[in-house]
Amino acid sequence: MMYAEMFGILGLVLIIIGIIDRERRVQDILYVFGGFCLAIYSLSLKNWIFIVLQVVFTIAAAYDLVRLRFFVKKKKHHKKQQLYFLR
Repeated sequence: MMYAEMFGILGLVLIIIGIIDRERRVQDILYVFGGFCLAIYSLSLKNWIFIVLQVVFTIAAAYDLVRLRFFVKKKKHHKKQQLYFLR
């Protein structure tokens, strides 16, 4: 098995675990690392459609992770999330 295929399998497993997990920040972390691994795999395949898909997927997950970290605040008495600028 080539190293690129191991990255592909690892990326696939990380994204599947991210789908199963219920905590959004954990999901995004798993999506970022899984997407990065699959991007490496897609580069080895030289498949430009898959490369673009993985780059966009990874950037979207990273954006969501940063947004949750810096712009979303959980209320203590409610379980809902609230954006800082919407208070």
